[in-house]
Order: sequence, then structure tokens, then C-alpha cells
Amino acid sequence: MDLCDRAPSYIRSIAPYQPGKPIAELARELGLDESGIVKLASNENPLGVSPMAAAAIARVLADLSRYPDGSGYELKQALSAKLGVAVDRIVLGNGSNDVLEMAARAFLSPATNAVYAQHAFAVYPLATQATGARGIEVAAREFGHDLDAMSAAIDADTRLVFIANPNNPTGTFIEPRAMRAFLRRVPANVVVVVDEAYQEYLPAELQADTVAWLGEFPNLVITRTFSKIYGLAGLRLGYALAHESVADLMNRVRQPFNVNSMALAAGQAALDDEAFVRRSREANFAGMAALTAGFKRLELPYIPSVGNFVTVRVGDGGEVFRRLLRRGVIVRPITGYGLPAHLRVTIGTEAENARLLQALEESLDG
Repeated sequence: MDLCDRAPSYIRSIAPYQPGKPIAELARELGLDESGIVKLASNENPLGVSPMAAAAIARVLADLSRYPDGSGYELKQALSAKLGVAVDRIVLGNGSNDVLEMAARAFLSPATNAVYAQHAFAVYPLATQATGARGIEVAAREFGHDLDAMSAAIDADTRLVFIANPNNPTGTFIEPRAMRAFLRRVPANVVVVVDEAYQEYLPAELQADTVAWLGEFPNLVITRTFSKIYGLAGLRLGYALAHESVADLMNRVRQPFNVNSMALAAGQAALDDEAFVRRSREANFAGMAALTAGFKRLELPYIPSVGNFVTVRVGDGGEVFRRLLRRGVIVRPITGYGLPAHLRVTIGTEAENARLLQALEESLDG
């Protein structure tokens, strides 16, 4: 018997997560100049890193021979003050993916199941499968979550429900009233993980104090990230907010020192950089308007989005993706999300958005 055959079948059958193509990889493959490549594939902040976070990183470089604070005390204190949540309700992670997987490891087993939506973030089925639990994928409604169908899918073996709000890769959003009504319907012994990775990009009229809901719903877990609007994707920093008993369970499966020193310092500083967050949000609104206007001009249907990306229907998504690569533009094909005719495009700088639209128009013709 092959050594790997001894691993659980549910592990051997996992299809690994496919990240966006790196700039250096495309340059090697096609012999392109890296400086001329535009990457709009991974929902990164086109304005770069928060200046206050960059300064904080520089200050801790001399101490990299030391282990980081395993409790993340100072960052937790900063999050507690900013969000109005007790420190014992905060779980830090190596990106929000890490805390999503902690929730799965804490509550799922081979005898249980998790519910999530079609076209939702790929980590939900991956984290579920890694525990041996069964995933229940509920058909989407207009590319978003069908909360009525998801509620109906919950059974006696359900332990987790995953919801991305806004959703990745479609950019759809569940309004606060509908989300609260859903939470009231979910049994109190089922954990609802609401992934708010793109929450900071929401327009003011859609913002809600979801953190305050933790007091009403002890089974609610909110996950957020520093990878998007704060521009810290390369440092991998995220967090979860939960009832203290749920946070305690998640911390029991958390790896020691799972957040590095630079991430801890950068995250704490980034929370105070309100000017950078404001510029990032304004640039995103302007970029979204430019891209959607371009898609309309090209007569390409798109899914209205409130994230820092937009998903557009191009016909043969795989072929148009390859044509864009040859023109030095990287976007995200989403066949794996059940959307083979679409591409997900990150909002870039003004110049990057214009380059994408030009390359897309050329790629549609061959």
C-alpha cells in the first residue's frame, strides 16, 4: 500500500485552493517584463500598504529574532477599543482563512455537516472537507445567498453555516435586516460564521454594527481581515469576533505564534490610519464606476458588487483569461466557483483599470 493511501480519503480528495497567478510567474511563463504586468486577480489594495503600518513594520525589524507575542495582547487591546468588544471575544489568525479553519476544526467532525452557498468563498468547502464533515451547498439566488433555502438545509447534524457578506467572488450583499432575521431562525446550537472580509468597502448606507449582534446571538462568529482595505495581504492577518466560550474553543485549536511580529505591529497601526482607509474606499468607488461603465460600453453583463472587485460575464472565461495574460493583465477565472463564463476583476488604480478595459476589448476580438 502506498504511504499516502493511509491518509483519510476526505484529505486525499481535497482539490487544493488555487490562488491568483503571481506577476513573477506570468513574467517567467510568457517572457514579459514584470514592470509592465497589471495584476487585478486577488482583491488586493491598489494603493499599497497603510503608511502607518509600514512605519510600524520598520520599528519591529530589529526584534525578529524573538518570538511574537503569542496572545497578541496589544493588537487585541486596539481591536477591543476600536470595535467595542471584550478582549476575550477576539481570536487572531494568520489571515481570516486561518480563523475560518479554526471554526471548522472546533465544531466539525466526520459525523456532522456545514452549510454554505453556491458561488461562495472556496475556503468554506475546503475547511469543511478537511475535517471529514459533509458540505451542503445551497443553490444561489441571483448569484448570492438564498437565506430561506440555507435555513431549510440545516438539519440535526449541522454544526456550522458559512456566509460571506459581501460575497466573494460575486460581490453580492445581504442587507442587515435580512441577516438578523436569518440569525433568529438558525437554531441556537448551530454556529453561523459571517465572513466580513470586505466590510470596510461598504457604502455608508449599507454599514451596520454587526459586532453589537454578538450580544444577541451567542452562536454568531464574525471574521474580518487586514488583507484588503488595510493593504496587508502579504503579512497574513485576520481575526474573529465571537462569544467568549466560542472564542475559547477556537483558541484551543489555534497554532502557537500563528501571527508574526510584523503583522501584529502593522495591524495595530493600520487600525489608526483612518486617512488611508478613507482614500482606499474613495478610490474603490471611483474605480468601480469606471470599470462598470466600461463593461456597459462593451455590452458585457456584470454582477453589481459592493466589494473591491466586480465579476463580469465574458463568454468563454478561460479563453478570455488566457488572452488577457498574453497582454500582461492578470484577472481571476472562476470556473471553480461554477461561473465558467465569468471573470472576477479587482478594482485597481485609474491607470490599471484603463489598461484592463483596453486589454479586455482587444481580447474579446481574439
